[in-house]
Amino acid sequence: MKLTSYYPVICTESVAATQAYYQRHFDFAPAFEADWYVHLTSRHDATVHLAVLDAGHGTIPEGYRTPLKGGLLLNFEVEDVDAAYARATAEGLDVRLALRDEPFGQRHFIVADPNGVLIDVIKPIPPSAEFAAQYSAEALPG
Repeated sequence: MKLTSYYPVICTESVAATQAYYQRHFDFAPAFEADWYVHLTSRHDATVHLAVLDAGHGTIPEGYRTPLKGGLLLNFEVEDVDAAYARATAEGLDVRLALRDEPFGQRHFIVADPNGVLIDVIKPIPPSAEFAAQYSAEALPG
């Protein structure tokens, strides 16, 4: 099977508020809008997508129509994580992990959206020698 696209869908009781959050704080724009589903695309990269779906919508099988309350981590890689952190704190986002460098090759911070979804905002950095050995040559952050 050849995949042609992949994007996460956040199931929520509050489609409009979730949409507004990602548009305001992470520069997404709507590509499709209905009161029960919104497909968002990054204003900076048309290949980056995120969708928001009413958790009670009939397209979701019975028994699964519950809103997401955490249990999901979205990774957003950015060019300038320090600027993103400054913006997130200035806008009062729910910071769950302050900006820091990790030996495995990330400078990052984590915020929580209104649904409890965690968003890890990342800038790849060179890893420590210990972790560099665990990367394939093609994936090693530089």
